[in-house]
Amino acid sequence: MTKSGLIEEVARRTPHISKKDTEVVVNTIFDAMIEALRSGDRIEIRGFGSFQVKIREARDGRNPKTGDPVHITAKRTPFFKVGKELKEMVDDAPKISDDDEDDEDETSAASAIG
Repeated sequence: MTKSGLIEEVARRTPHISKKDTEVVVNTIFDAMIEALRSGDRIEIRGFGSFQVKIREARDGRNPKTGDPVHITAKRTPFFKVGKELKEMVDDAPKISDDDEDDEDETSAASAIG
């Protein structure tokens, strides 16, 4: 699902709110989450999961193409941990076989082409 798909779904489920207002609400939620993570706060959404920032220490690595040593600087990166309820809901969903996934990919590709 894309951000625009999420906006469409929220707008469909809340017909009393305009699509433009729905877009503002979704963007406001994402902006608030980004600001919380930037300031080092942890975000917990019960039944869904939690977001936090993890610090990756500086380290020495290698350029995979040339094999030359490369210094990798420390950085902060967002991390998501799925909640127990969401994990169980996803696990209980009907199983999709590999054949079904291939059919979906071909259908998506065909519709994208024209």
